[in-house]
Amino acid sequence: MKIRKPNEVEIEKILSLSPQAIFEGTLGEVEPTIEKAKQLVEPLLKRGSNYLIATENNVITGWVLIGGSKDQFSDKALGFIYELFVLEEYRGKGISKQLIKTGVEQLKQEGYSEIRLSVFDGNPAIKIYESLGFKNRTITMNISL
Repeated sequence: MKIRKPNEVEIEKILSLSPQAIFEGTLGEVEPTIEKAKQLVEPLLKRGSNYLIATENNVITGWVLIGGSKDQFSDKALGFIYELFVLEEYRGKGISKQLIKTGVEQLKQEGYSEIRLSVFDGNPAIKIYESLGFKNRTITMNISL
């Protein structure tokens, strides 16, 4: 497995798969279009966020989208993991863990002393994040009316 930044063609491939990533990441609550996925991701890429992809024999097996953010209360600069996705046929091989480790290392090299992410309650990726040292920081609650 290799982890690296993608080229333009590979970014288009990622964007074409992003609706599936968002659907799974939100546990089926959101069924976005490619256009909606692009609306979410393109501003992040323009502000300096970037993808790291995992490949096997030059085939994309997964990706992580990382970049900078700010704490809404203190304005402290922090690193952020915006998206993590591994294609179904490649799951269970440690790709997610390696993508996160590589992303964390890159954000650390960029000078961030803290990295955050958001994840839906019940998402199986929570176990991976916890195994890498991430801890609950805030809890978002809702009520359906």
